[in-house]
Amino acid sequence: MAETAEHTSLPLPRIDGPVRLLIVCAPYYRRIADDLIAGARAMAADGGASVDLIEVPGALEIPPAIAIAARSERYDGYVALGCVIRGETTHYDTVCNDSSRGLTELGLAGFAIGNGILTVENMDQAAVRAAPDGQNKGGGAAAAALHLVALGRRWQGQSGRPDRRPAAHRDPFRLAVDLDGSSRS
Repeated sequence: MAETAEHTSLPLPRIDGPVRLLIVCAPYYRRIADDLIAGARAMAADGGASVDLIEVPGALEIPPAIAIAARSERYDGYVALGCVIRGETTHYDTVCNDSSRGLTELGLAGFAIGNGILTVENMDQAAVRAAPDGQNKGGGAAAAALHLVALGRRWQGQSGRPDRRPAAHRDPFRLAVDLDGSSRS
């Protein structure tokens, strides 16, 4: 049915300065994963972003891997890629719901994340959605991350409000201080 529905894709944003994305992929279904990665890499290149890739065992490991990588502050955005195909048990529901929830929580915490984890009924559906010359959901996830990076940069420092981030995130070189900011010797 998706072939008959109209879809709108926003043009890629123009982003000043370098952009670095991390693709985090669960290659459980290697052919699907490779197509998702190819689509994401091509879209990132079209948007002028450099890309690193890491692989994790499954979709449930994608949100924690992104959280770990985010602590390094090396990346502007993240692209989550993988495929979950419905099986005979409720494990499908757990993996779909929990991986999505984890990515949503990271997004709400301010990280620019494009979700390209496919949740499908069968391999044929996955192949159509993953194909770079098909629905290109990997490319769509990279585009989403780029849009969120652009939005974050657009509004960065424009609130006029005090910076409420924990001190460790504002000034990573501030050492040996009490919570009130006084020095400890």
